[in-house]
Amino acid sequence: MAICPSGHDSEATDYCDICGLQIRSGESAPPVTESAAEPCPVCGESRTGRFCEGCSYDFVAGVPPATAATAASTGTLTASTPAPAMVETMAVATPTLPDTTPPAVQGVTESAWTATVSADRIYYDTMRSEDDDIEFPAYCPERTFPLQGGQVRVGRYSASKGIDPEIDLTGPPQDPGISHLHFLIIAQPGNGWAVIDLGSTNGTRINGAEDPIPHGTTVPLHSGDRIHLGAWTTLTVLSAEI
Repeated sequence: MAICPSGHDSEATDYCDICGLQIRSGESAPPVTESAAEPCPVCGESRTGRFCEGCSYDFVAGVPPATAATAASTGTLTASTPAPAMVETMAVATPTLPDTTPPAVQGVTESAWTATVSADRIYYDTMRSEDDDIEFPAYCPERTFPLQGGQVRVGRYSASKGIDPEIDLTGPPQDPGISHLHFLIIAQPGNGWAVIDLGSTNGTRINGAEDPIPHGTTVPLHSGDRIHLGAWTTLTVLSAEI
């Protein structure tokens, strides 16, 4: 086993397979000192061995780091060819809406669907508690929205969060129990629609049910169904034959 000028035991007899210094037969060359070290022509790092600590430049062969990276990608690295430095990256997860596009929706051809928003006094009385300080609105005009495309978002507009739902329930009057992205109404094969709660704070209920639908679960809708959300808001979905 050869010994390099830095004192490393090396399997290779030409250049040290630990630090890359040349192994000279019959004599030991002094290691490169920091004061006499030449700078790397690529990154300027002081030389401490055959290969640059900063970019893997080969001082002996004059091989730039790009060549070393190419060798690594083709699987041709040898004991005298340094592997390029590995840089750890942190993947940042970006929350996205679920892919709810149905496999074979051809568009609304048999009937057109609408969702009418109203203030529901019965739902409000059912949901309110004795310590609830949310008042039922004195006036809330009905609004009707067409259900078009593959999905319709229901919630409240937020410029800071970049949320602009197709059915915007910002108000006035404003129902404080509605989340910015409350639920989706999604198209289904055969000209149907379904609802998916997007993890809303106060939940989504169908036809006066006591329990909200599970988050992330697709619940089919029928013409005349009432979707309850917030403190007093109800969406009534209807299909009209055309």
